[in-house]
Amino acid sequence: MTAASGYAPNRTLPLRVEIVRQFKRRRTLGMFALLLALPWILVIAFQIGPQPSSQGQSALRMSDLATQSGLNFAMFVLSVSASFLLVVAVALFCGDTVASEANWSSLRYLLAAPIPRDRLLRQKLIVALGYSAAAVIVLPLMGLLAGTLAFGWDDITVPGTGETIPAFDVLPRFGIVIGYALVSQLVVAALAFLISTMTDSPLGAVGGAVGLWIVCTILQAVEALGVLREFLPTFWNNAWTDALVPELDWSGMAKGASVSITYAAILVAVAFRRFRRKDVTS
Repeated sequence: MTAASGYAPNRTLPLRVEIVRQFKRRRTLGMFALLLALPWILVIAFQIGPQPSSQGQSALRMSDLATQSGLNFAMFVLSVSASFLLVVAVALFCGDTVASEANWSSLRYLLAAPIPRDRLLRQKLIVALGYSAAAVIVLPLMGLLAGTLAFGWDDITVPGTGETIPAFDVLPRFGIVIGYALVSQLVVAALAFLISTMTDSPLGAVGGAVGLWIVCTILQAVEALGVLREFLPTFWNNAWTDALVPELDWSGMAKGASVSITYAAILVAVAFRRFRRKDVTS
């Protein structure tokens, strides 16, 4: 059996088509609207709330230092969002992408186009990761903009020690922080994507990934597990704070990145292997 004239498997489902399709989704626009609005909501909350005390150890908490400078505020926004809001955003973009097609019964028609299964998954994964990366990047950048306008541009005060680091020296480290946040979310993205290939319920894929992340967060607090906790992807979720100390420490971020990338690679490989054999007509 020969292919139809003009058919080229490597030209099916171009990235630009998938990007536009996903951008027009209400959940995409709604999630980015929330991420862009959150820093401004926090600015208003700090403005109308009582000012934090400048005395005692409480003044060295990240929340109490948020109003010291735009950089401090951006770090605070990331710290309160990385463990849940960004997890939900990444799970939404990666978990909804295949499951929604199955839910709408359009998956079988995409494959009948015909689009090779591996290419279909690859294109959807690339676009989902692109939107996830945009979500992780746009939140701290908007936090930096909102914080700078509201609290000014000044040196960053290090939580815990009270030391200060010149603002322009912190900017490269700010890029490291965002980069590590991206890497740490790879596990969520891969897990949501795997579940998305196993179900026709987008909510199930998103909720399953978020639920398993919450379970890992709970297990992380069980000190009886000892060193086993270091193999949980959530254990290193806040290792980016090591970039905010006077002497940059890479050890925690290196371990966290290796754990995250390893889990993500395994989960994505399983997703592709399973989808090749999946009966999409059932």
